[in-house]
Amino acid sequence: MLTAVTPLQTDPSPDTRPGADDERALVSAAARGEVAAFEALYRRHVGRIHGVVARLVGGQGARAEDLTQDAFVRAWQALPAFRFESAFATWLHRLAVNTALMDLRSRRSRPQDDGDEDAFDVLGTPDSAGHGTALSMDLERAVASLPPRARAVLVLYDVEGWQHDEIAAQLGMAVGSSKAQLHRARHLLRERLEAHA
Repeated sequence: MLTAVTPLQTDPSPDTRPGADDERALVSAAARGEVAAFEALYRRHVGRIHGVVARLVGGQGARAEDLTQDAFVRAWQALPAFRFESAFATWLHRLAVNTALMDLRSRRSRPQDDGDEDAFDVLGTPDSAGHGTALSMDLERAVASLPPRARAVLVLYDVEGWQHDEIAAQLGMAVGSSKAQLHRARHLLRERLEAHA
């Protein structure tokens, strides 16, 4: 059963991007229960939301898709309470990150997922055409192969721009542990990239 998530609304500035008025109208309509408006918002944002979720869960296709859908379900449920204190995209992005982090925490608490902490090395495998993998694919695969908590800290800190206190609070760890996980993730990432250079 899904529970309503109240994501942090951290961007107090009004949205001044082109099309922001159109998006505001769509958000207002979706908050009133208009499915077509929500579908339009979904189409606009699904790529970015799926991207951040996939990075947080290590590129696991089905899991990333499920969590992306969960994030949009939660957004639909929470939209009536949305007050435009931040841009909708910021709010939705934070909600999606929180959805992925909740999944990470729940999986960590299950004993059968201990093996997931062991990184697996998928670098250097040829792509479907039989050619070598491009550097960007190597980087994506290297990030995906990191242990889940180290990967989450790396993505949140280096990609999403979160601070260690925010990461620690979301992942249920001490700030020092967040810093240690970031150091570990960067070290493992460097090792893997150098090994396949």
